[in-house]
Amino acid sequence: MSNLDPCSQCGCEYTYEDGNLVVCPECGHERVKGEAAESAEAESAVVDANGNPLSDGDAVIVIKDLKVKGSSSVVKVGTKVRNIRLVDGDHNIDCKIDGIGAMKLKSEFVRKA
Repeated sequence: MSNLDPCSQCGCEYTYEDGNLVVCPECGHERVKGEAAESAEAESAVVDANGNPLSDGDAVIVIKDLKVKGSSSVVKVGTKVRNIRLVDGDHNIDCKIDGIGAMKLKSEFVRKA
């Protein structure tokens, strides 16, 4: 039996080959055999609110007022954040904001500067 990657949609381990395709029996998702590594890499890419890819060291601008948890501070719209670091998890940007300090942000609330 061949060693196939699990389904990229639902994570099912019981994928099977059908010609040049790999098929998932649970969700019905089909993909080309060599496409698994590329799709996993594309999913892990962090994008801003406009769909632009972000990378370590980029500068971003906050597009929405964000309340700081545990404080009465607010990160205002238009705040520029420099030298971001991308991390795994729900909040995928680590950064330092002037006047507030170290923070974690979601990429959906920023745009690339």
